[in-house]
Amino acid sequence: MMMTTTQPENQTPPALLLEGKRVVITGGSRGIGKALCEVFAREGADVAFNYNSNDVEAQDTVKRIEAYGRKAKAFKISVVDRDGLKEMTKTLVAEWGGIDILVNNAAINKGDNFVTTTEKSWLDVINTNVNGLYYVSKPITKVMMKQRSGSILNITSIAAIRTMPTSVHYATSKAAVIGFTKCLSRELASFGITVNGIAAGIYNTELGHSLPDAMIEVYKNWVAKGRMGDPKDLAEVAAFLCSDRNAYMQGEIITVDGGCVT
Repeated sequence: MMMTTTQPENQTPPALLLEGKRVVITGGSRGIGKALCEVFAREGADVAFNYNSNDVEAQDTVKRIEAYGRKAKAFKISVVDRDGLKEMTKTLVAEWGGIDILVNNAAINKGDNFVTTTEKSWLDVINTNVNGLYYVSKPITKVMMKQRSGSILNITSIAAIRTMPTSVHYATSKAAVIGFTKCLSRELASFGITVNGIAAGIYNTELGHSLPDAMIEVYKNWVAKGRMGDPKDLAEVAAFLCSDRNAYMQGEIITVDGGCVT
């Protein structure tokens, strides 16, 4: 005999993961950053993001956030503009009353071999991916410490932990993100702030497609899922990691790469 079950009439639907949260996401006009903005808004958050240059894509992100009935703010500020980032933080605190979540996502890569890497190329990658992490996080961390609550998520890469055929300066910068995450998590735990990271594989983004086509095809063979990641694959995990339901993870780097075997 086939059994059927019914839901109690008074059962409330599951709460959104990020209901009422105030979020800052770096690099929100494209790729993984755009997906993070959309998924976080879907889960109930108001979302502010910075971007470097593409006004059209930034406005598209704003529309995606607002389509879920959430507040959206776009700031055309580089992650290496220290003064601009401080003003962005002050503006958000004044208008929103605080900041609950920071996702450090913005990064660049340049397809160089080490022996042909120029000093300019090296400094550009390190400045954006490492110094930018500091410039964004410092003022927002101070806000969270005063609140005695918050969540910081840093996006790193499997290139930082595996022998991937990628640029040395990129792998170096992403290894620095891991050290930053682990050390900061210890300092901020007593203030009620969680700090974790995601090591991303290769995703179907502009950054992912900056890699040689041959490497992308090889990667698909390495990966159990048999494909590049979709940006929302990472964003869905990120939403949980930044939510109050993730109450006991601290200083961890979660790999989201489709099962890369290298």
